[in-house]
Amino acid sequence: MERRYPVGIQTFSEIITKGYVYIDKTDLMWGMTQLSKYIFLSRPRRFGKSLLSTTLCSFFEGRKELFEGLKVMDLEKEWQCYPVLHLDVSMAKGKPDEDSLRRSLLLQLEPLINIYGSNPNEKLPGEIFDGLIRRANELTGLQVVVVIDEYDAPLLDVVHEEQLPVFRRVMQELYQCLKAREAIIRFCFITGITKFSQLSIFSTLNNITNISLDPEFSAICGITGEEIYTQMLPDVERLAHEYEVSPEEMRRMLRDTYYGYRFSHNSPGVYNPFSLMKAFNQRTLNNWWFESGTPSYLLQQMRRYHTDITALDDIQVTLSAFDQPTENMQDALPLLYQSGYVTIKDYNRRLQMYTLGFPNKEVRVGLSDGLLPTVTGMRGSDVQVGFAARFWNALDGGDTDLALRELQTYLESLPYVEGFKKKLEEVAVAEGFYEWTFYLIFSMLNVYVQTQVKCARGRTDMVVFMPDTIYVMELKLNGSAQDALDQINGRGYALCYSTDGRRIVKVGIGFSVDKRTMTDYIIQE
Repeated sequence: MERRYPVGIQTFSEIITKGYVYIDKTDLMWGMTQLSKYIFLSRPRRFGKSLLSTTLCSFFEGRKELFEGLKVMDLEKEWQCYPVLHLDVSMAKGKPDEDSLRRSLLLQLEPLINIYGSNPNEKLPGEIFDGLIRRANELTGLQVVVVIDEYDAPLLDVVHEEQLPVFRRVMQELYQCLKAREAIIRFCFITGITKFSQLSIFSTLNNITNISLDPEFSAICGITGEEIYTQMLPDVERLAHEYEVSPEEMRRMLRDTYYGYRFSHNSPGVYNPFSLMKAFNQRTLNNWWFESGTPSYLLQQMRRYHTDITALDDIQVTLSAFDQPTENMQDALPLLYQSGYVTIKDYNRRLQMYTLGFPNKEVRVGLSDGLLPTVTGMRGSDVQVGFAARFWNALDGGDTDLALRELQTYLESLPYVEGFKKKLEEVAVAEGFYEWTFYLIFSMLNVYVQTQVKCARGRTDMVVFMPDTIYVMELKLNGSAQDALDQINGRGYALCYSTDGRRIVKVGIGFSVDKRTMTDYIIQE
């Protein structure tokens, strides 16, 4: 029988009743309901937060029949039917002003008003929401369950904008009743992308438990390696047949492309569930998470803080560097982590230091594709169709000379972004531009590249790691390729790779600021 994948379907009851593939997380869901009355969970977009929210709704509505055969059946004994108030605040994002935001929130509350009634004295969304909680309790005689999905959606696009204080006040008005009605609330679950903070819109709600970095719940969203080996083995085998590879090879391909997210210092890695389901549904490995584009708010913040993407793939930081309120951040790292563009790769318990980096190929390639127009003015798709294919084939075939000639032609065609020509006169800025451009090109091709690599006698501009070859590259602005190669040899940049076993190729490249391209290059093995 053909397996059905819930791509774009976030309603638990629909997934179960219509026979879609469902990865059982109900034991973790149940454990969460026993932990605290107020729970907050931060996860990246398209990572299963909405599905978890609707699963909780069905659970607290007492719809026991939907959970037959699932893990929660061995845990829950009461199956009480509570009044459930569910808000999907993502429907209110992208509003231009305060009035439109309030109208959107009122539309979200209308279905609940139809059930629990209204009071003409209640005008603002916060007043109406408070009244709904009270009336739901009065009409049923039961405590109320509140589920708020994507609580921060209206705020993300206006972070550090003039509208933020106004929008934040509107949202705080909506949420402030949650603490005041604690006695009649059975359970409250809130999801979002950005980190919860007592300094943020939840300043009045200081009794919430944040499980975003809790190892016990690190796999509550996402698909673990064990789950793909067990519950999704038929899907792996079918995709392997489509690609004419073994199931073991397909598991490796899936792991490289969609695996690698970690949400605590010692959690198992998980796959992006949206991308994995989409790959099985379409029978194609693609960058599905980025099919709708990199979020504008993220690119805006990366530009605002002059984020160096070349430094993001192996960065050692303390917890406070990435786990902090969005309003308080001094760089884009917290937003990059909370949005899923970098994740926890390692943890040094003795130093209490985290290593962050890109989770997988999909994120590395997708983010590079999204940033390339910002840096060079050219779309990533244009680069991939033309230059990248020729460049990759030459490099993969070991023809370094042909690859560099293709690169030279490409650089000469770059329509530099507005205002960059003037900055190019500064050598340091220009060199950084070319490093960024090289880095994005290689990353978009899913080639592992490092920039400003420390060694005993200096820093190598760039090291490119291919399956059979390591390229050690030095760039000289207004200098010659021979100068660059002499620096590689004189400072021993390639020596630390001599025991790797791969072919070592040294590349010196000269650039001209006036001509805005490579002037010459020398290749030496």
